[in-house]
Amino acid sequence: MSENVVHLHKATDPPTDDTAPTVLTVVPDPAPAAPVPLWVLSGRAVKTAATHESTRATVRAAARHGLYTFNGGRIVARRAWDGRTGSRYERMIRAAEAAGNLEAAEEWEERLQRFRAARHHRRMDLLHSPVDAAKGVAVGAGMSIGVLVALGVVMAISTGHAGDVITPLLATVDFIALLIRIVQVVWGPALSIGPFLALLALWSVGRKQHAAPAWALPANVRNTEGEPITPSIVVKALRDLGVPALARAIKEMGDAGASMLGPIRIAGCGVEVDVTLPSGVATNEVQAKRRKLAENLTRHEHEVFITIPQAARTVRLWVADSGALDEPIGPSPLVTDDTMTADYTKGKAPWGQDLRGDAAALSLYQRHLLITGLSNQGKTVALRSLALWLSLDKSVQFLMGDLKGAGDWNMFDGLATTLIQGPTDEHVIQVTEMVEGAVTEMNRRLQAPPGTVFPPLIVLVDEAQVAFMCPAKGTGKDKRPYGGAKADSRYFMAVRKIHNQGRAVNVLMWQGTQDPTNENLPKLVREGAHTRASLALGTESQARMALGDKAVDGGAAPNLLRPGLDRGTLVVASDGISIPAGQSSITVRTHYIDDAAATAITDRAKALRDGVTTLHAIDRGAEHDPLADIAAVVGDAPRVRTKDVLARLAGRNSDAYGGWSFLDLKRVLDDADAGPYKSDGVMVVSRDRVARVLANRDGEGSASAE
Repeated sequence: MSENVVHLHKATDPPTDDTAPTVLTVVPDPAPAAPVPLWVLSGRAVKTAATHESTRATVRAAARHGLYTFNGGRIVARRAWDGRTGSRYERMIRAAEAAGNLEAAEEWEERLQRFRAARHHRRMDLLHSPVDAAKGVAVGAGMSIGVLVALGVVMAISTGHAGDVITPLLATVDFIALLIRIVQVVWGPALSIGPFLALLALWSVGRKQHAAPAWALPANVRNTEGEPITPSIVVKALRDLGVPALARAIKEMGDAGASMLGPIRIAGCGVEVDVTLPSGVATNEVQAKRRKLAENLTRHEHEVFITIPQAARTVRLWVADSGALDEPIGPSPLVTDDTMTADYTKGKAPWGQDLRGDAAALSLYQRHLLITGLSNQGKTVALRSLALWLSLDKSVQFLMGDLKGAGDWNMFDGLATTLIQGPTDEHVIQVTEMVEGAVTEMNRRLQAPPGTVFPPLIVLVDEAQVAFMCPAKGTGKDKRPYGGAKADSRYFMAVRKIHNQGRAVNVLMWQGTQDPTNENLPKLVREGAHTRASLALGTESQARMALGDKAVDGGAAPNLLRPGLDRGTLVVASDGISIPAGQSSITVRTHYIDDAAATAITDRAKALRDGVTTLHAIDRGAEHDPLADIAAVVGDAPRVRTKDVLARLAGRNSDAYGGWSFLDLKRVLDDADAGPYKSDGVMVVSRDRVARVLANRDGEGSASAE
């Protein structure tokens, strides 16, 4: 019987024929891994144990409590040294000299002299005190023995025993012996426990002062997010600000660095403190370090505001409570108070709250307005809330142009004399002619007899940058561009004319723009506004465009607001709002009024008026019908004052009616047998009279056609 031979080794010359035997290759198992040395295992175990959280916590606790005791002793020793020497006064003198306050330095030097004189007097008294003390002890002992003997005599007389004379003396001796025995018993344990009690007292002092490195403190203390602002925290934050002159001055002041600080006052949802900077430190050096200062105060950058009050070398810090600025403010009084009305002349619009939590109200009386900011930051809502308040004064008239056309101003339909909404060049042309009509009305008012009082006319253009950037030009002979920032720009020149003379006759220009540049917000236009407000912006140069150099140099920084997160927060520069003394601007968190609430407010405003027919386009045709136009502007009201009719006609067609006076209106109405008449002491135009004349005229026209 034949057997197959299996070779357990690899053949060097394998056979080539098909009948070659099968070769099985056995692969040996890999060699076992070398054992890990004991010292490596020990090292790993030691590392694991050393880095374990329990070990870290134990080390931190041991270091913390040991340093509490050690540093507590230092604190107690320092206090004792300060109490026995004049070192405290010397530190205050150095602090005043470092701050450049020579008057304070002289005052502290005078206090030091008084302290030294009193100390010298006490030391001189010590020379006589041993003799005086000995005399006092002798006299006291003699008097005490005499009193006790007298008491014993009284007892002896009472009892009839002569031995009772010394009974009080013996009782006193026994009492003294008892006290000595008590001291002998307590003295030993007191010597043993006393040092531990002293260490415990030092530990308590160190613990209260957190006298240990930050890494050794408990987690709830190390996590200082939102910790209260104290003088020591402010001084430390200023010292670590990275301004060499400031750091040197604070170090020279020693523990008296807080002498730079005024009182820390509660201010709304934060605190406020004035810091008098040492000589050689400029206020703008601190302003430029806002982020670092905020982080040193354990706050975010947007939670710290730096302004420059009137006092020289002083910065005012406002530090918010951690997270407070992310909380919404309450609803607008316009929404919560259904009985609220407005007064253009004497009232103020409830706009929001300042950082102190106080109500921020803005006077709109004879002030041109400009609001700017990045897109989608709440510009339209902020501008609209002012218009909503002013609409509750029934004497105010509105000409409105919304060059976004998203329906944000729909609720003013039936309230505004003109309301143009849309983003196209045709809408820019319409808005431009609306503003030019307001210029014509302004000129008419300027030529009126002195002392004539005119109702407020608000010319409001939202998204005004669209008008400035419009490339459209006039047709026919007039080839002037509608947009641009030159003297031939129709929109630019119309706005400039209103800025120059409009406030004298209550014709005011309100504009809202986006992302300001020199092209979409010309310098002359932005500087013509009395009230300038800005939401979040991208750069400091834009902030200067929006608010002006004075406001920015005084601390206004809309470029440091957080886009999206600080929506609705405005930096305002205006004399129409209460600004803290010495500041050039104020930060306002505006109330949010949604479309539904805005519609409810305008419904209340419409109920106060006789009825307004809103034009949605400017009629630029050559032909016009004065009587029909009068009927259109009168609308549904039974009667309208003649001066209001003239204003509405000018807004409807400035070319045809911009130069009209009362005599022109009276002539047209008298010719039609619908002349104006007096009602409640003012001249008015009757809707029924004009409608009757138009009906008769239309009837005659139909009969003649037949």
